Amino acid sequence: MSLITLGLSGAGGHDSAAALFVDGDLTAAVEEERLVRRKHAKDMMPIESVRFCMRYAKIKPRHIDMVALSYAPISLFTPARWHYAKRHWYAPDRSLDAILNGNRRYRRYLGEVRTMLEQLDIPWKKVKLVPVEHQLAHAGSAYYMSGFEGKTAILGIDLKGEYATTFFGYGENGKIHKIKEFYQPDSLTGMYAAITDYLGFDILDGEARVMGMATYGGPNKYDLSPLVEFTGKKFKLNTQLIGTVGLRRYKENSRGYYFSPKLIELLGPRRTGSLTEDPYLHYAASIQKLYEEIAIGLTTHYLSDIIREGNGRLVMAGIGALNVKLNQRLLALPWVKEIFVQPAAGDAGTAIGAAACAIAKQKIPVKRMKHAFLGPRYSMERCIRVCKEHREKPVWEILENPTEKAAELLAAGSLVGWFQGRMEFGPRALGNRSILANPAQSEMVDAINKKIKFRENWRCFSPSMLDTLAEDVLQTTHRAEYMSMSFDVAPEWRERFPAVVYKDGTSRAHVVTRKANPRFYQLLKHVEEKTGYGIVLNTSMNRPGEAIICTPEDALEMFFGSDLEYLIMQDVLVTKRPESAI
Repeated sequence: MSLITLGLSGAGGHDSAAALFVDGDLTAAVEEERLVRRKHAKDMMPIESVRFCMRYAKIKPRHIDMVALSYAPISLFTPARWHYAKRHWYAPDRSLDAILNGNRRYRRYLGEVRTMLEQLDIPWKKVKLVPVEHQLAHAGSAYYMSGFEGKTAILGIDLKGEYATTFFGYGENGKIHKIKEFYQPDSLTGMYAAITDYLGFDILDGEARVMGMATYGGPNKYDLSPLVEFTGKKFKLNTQLIGTVGLRRYKENSRGYYFSPKLIELLGPRRTGSLTEDPYLHYAASIQKLYEEIAIGLTTHYLSDIIREGNGRLVMAGIGALNVKLNQRLLALPWVKEIFVQPAAGDAGTAIGAAACAIAKQKIPVKRMKHAFLGPRYSMERCIRVCKEHREKPVWEILENPTEKAAELLAAGSLVGWFQGRMEFGPRALGNRSILANPAQSEMVDAINKKIKFRENWRCFSPSMLDTLAEDVLQTTHRAEYMSMSFDVAPEWRERFPAVVYKDGTSRAHVVTRKANPRFYQLLKHVEEKTGYGIVLNTSMNRPGEAIICTPEDALEMFFGSDLEYLIMQDVLVTKRPESAI
């Protein structure tokens, strides 16, 4: 009989998700936000995600053998709780709580899990419950899913978990070994988040915008080193400035921020005006530089020998691993040959990691992650029915060759919504829930930003390209199937496709193989036939503040709520009825 394992995330109150393994094979995974249409699914359990996973795998609730949680109790006899208490001495209520009642949040989460499983008719007393420490779950999501053999270095760079924030370790023979952890409030990602907050963006969403801004600024114009003490093997946030809690926090309009009034004294008022004015643009560049330097220094100290022993392999997870500029710098280290970044590097991915760790404990080999298309798929019949029933009465037709039609529209300069197959797991649209455009037309950036995304006109987009073209464009043969790293674009290609190249000449590229996504690959081949290059501009199919769309209903709502011109759902081409016909 097969071992059925369900992995859960969301103990931190955001990014709840579920993943289901049959033996060591990842079968399904989905984020709750996609199903309930609420970004990050804050304070929600992944009940709909679990329902989908069971439905997709065609299993009954009683068939589930193990439930793995990406959160665990932390012993008082480890450094974690004592470190937290010592570093939060100025907030004695928090210090005492860490020592006397340090697993309160875990117990509450355990109760929420039990309630959810009972709602789903999953027998609480029958299943084996496996709590996995949060950073270990991140580590497992990268190590086990990478498919790397032999000794493999692991870097977990996260905001926070139970107490740990940053993980250095290695995997070997199916087992993960810790080398070093850092604990709250000492978090590199927390340092970056504090400046994200200061620059006027929401934590969890705004970090990518800060990274994009950084390419326009001067990293040496302002010195942000007072934010952190770094010795080469240790780092410590200056909680007089950032990572503050309680009365030490800066407050404005009844809201507390992730920094103190002393940061305002040091840097000036929190940004409320233009994103690109001095000093804020340069602060973004400075924090990116500081983040990279410390992360590289720590990785060098704790992992360089491991990486050399393991033939240059490094795997990464945690929300901080979504920083593609850092990942590029790490790949450039002389002793790093190959990096795998878990495509769902944020907390949603810990559902995969917790389950993988639990399975590995049973001495069952965990198979590598072959692709990120792990969510729901919808039939042609469903797409047609939704078109027939929609209140806007869309014009629709069934295409004989949807990939060729999409390529024709893109070559003509149109924006195309591309809704196909199973939904991606993780924050990147990889060709199944995407908005596509012609990257040779620089005006496409303005068109998408103004008509659909409603965001700053300086923000760049990512390209998806044929694997046959990637080495020429990106000047490397490194894997790039998940948009998890930036690469230096060859000068001639920068000039041809400025819409998908950052200011510094790099691009967060997505290399498409026929095996990973046959239909999207076919579309790119048709684009190549019509334009001479197999590249498209690719951005996620969603409006600002929304989760990436999941269902045909979601796709039509987004289509009619924006100026998107064409939508292709499976083989169905959807357009808007002319105003004169309404």
